[in-house]
Amino acid sequence: MELIKKNIHRNRQKGKTVTQVTLDDDFIVPDTKEDIEALILDSNEVELEESRLMGSRLAVKGRLHFRILYHTQKNRSVDNIQGALSFEEFINMNDAAEDDEIRVDWEVEDMTASVINSRKVNIKAVITLTITTEELKGEEVAISVDSLEEVESASQYIEIAQIAVQTHDTYRIKEEVELSSNKPNISEILWQRLEPRGIECRPLDGKLSIHGEMELFCIYRGDEEHIPLQWVERSIPFSGAVELSDCTDEMIPAITIRPVHRDVEAKADYDGENRLLSVEAVLELEIRLYEEERMSILSDIYCPGADVALQNGSAHLERLVTRNASKYKMSDKLMLDGTEKILQICHADGSVKMDSVEPVENGLAIEGTLCVDVLYVAADDESPVRCIRGMLPFSYTVEAGGIGPEALYRVQPGLEQLSAMLLGSGELEVKAVIVLDCLVLEQQEIPTILGVEMTPMDPEKLAAMPGIAGYVVQNGDTLWKIAKKFYASVDNIRELNEISGDEPEPGQRLLIVKQTEKL
Repeated sequence: MELIKKNIHRNRQKGKTVTQVTLDDDFIVPDTKEDIEALILDSNEVELEESRLMGSRLAVKGRLHFRILYHTQKNRSVDNIQGALSFEEFINMNDAAEDDEIRVDWEVEDMTASVINSRKVNIKAVITLTITTEELKGEEVAISVDSLEEVESASQYIEIAQIAVQTHDTYRIKEEVELSSNKPNISEILWQRLEPRGIECRPLDGKLSIHGEMELFCIYRGDEEHIPLQWVERSIPFSGAVELSDCTDEMIPAITIRPVHRDVEAKADYDGENRLLSVEAVLELEIRLYEEERMSILSDIYCPGADVALQNGSAHLERLVTRNASKYKMSDKLMLDGTEKILQICHADGSVKMDSVEPVENGLAIEGTLCVDVLYVAADDESPVRCIRGMLPFSYTVEAGGIGPEALYRVQPGLEQLSAMLLGSGELEVKAVIVLDCLVLEQQEIPTILGVEMTPMDPEKLAAMPGIAGYVVQNGDTLWKIAKKFYASVDNIRELNEISGDEPEPGQRLLIVKQTEKL
């Protein structure tokens, strides 16, 4: 007798480590740049250069790129500087193995740029690194039995979700944006932001479809000195696919998308004038695709003419609870200095940070913060371009019916829309649509048969058993229990007693023929 088994794959988290990297350095303004009078706005982006396991330690190497927009002392104009701070961290990973999946996530908790003097700025930043170690684990479950003898087997149906595809890939976006006819030529780009919005990934046969938008905003200096600062704001749609040979359209995606490169450059058009913006971005895709299956596994085995010893155990499998992308519309206000007069809002930029995710009845309670920067033009000739920065809290519960204490959940936040509008009296109204991409899996421990051994029945025991027996069905009896007790078969009992329903009724009298009498 041989058990036919199926291998089911799932990720098992082996460990999670959180560490912080503190950066503090001075940056000298390049000779080609004007003296600094006051800072307007700053931005940052982390580039992970290397993540390598070295024995029991993980070496993480990267750079924090920063960009600063500032007012100059000369002519009170606007200029920018940019640079990078390198970091290298070694994290103890005693449980990690070479073939484990080691994921490094990062978040800039805080970055502060301050003026030391007109030619030097200080950059302070705190980067939180979260390192998650997972192993792809196979669980074997018996689904049927192969035997030369006449064997009776019982099965149960379970719902599972298993990993079908797990890989990493990148998707490159390259577009050109032409300036409108009323815009002057570009002399120098002073500020740029390129943010992904509303990205959706959908599995198809043999590939992963991806589409969304890149929100472009840049401030530039015109090619003549008397021209005031110019800005361009565009939404750039994109669509394409990543080839995945094992992918099917029925798979369930759990994909983390992260921009790892973004750049905007001025480019000459066919007439040789700088009227094109060359936009390039690279998105890193951490791809996991799940398959849902309702499968039958063995729960019991016996043989009417032999003794069967079962080795029982358990398998730890996963079941999909929910997979959805919830959208939360929020609206809040930012207060300005009451003496300040705004002429025009240039641009609103933001990011979503999750402070906590807690399972509650039928859902996940999320507390988070929308961090926004609103760039505007003020009625002040001394410093016309200004920025207000705000942190707007939000609370939202993602629906996830049936979530339990052992559930595994993964929430990826994002922004689909963001806008700022002047209300008057020193108030700005910020409106946003926050997307919370949620996957919830439930861990379930399933009893399973690990092994089976069949030995001939003791002849004396066999002879002592009645060939034909009468039996009165008790509460809790099933045909399987009765058949196994009397070394009979379920089909034989059903046929002999003309049982048409699923199970006999309590009190019903049954005639049972020992199956070995027919062998």
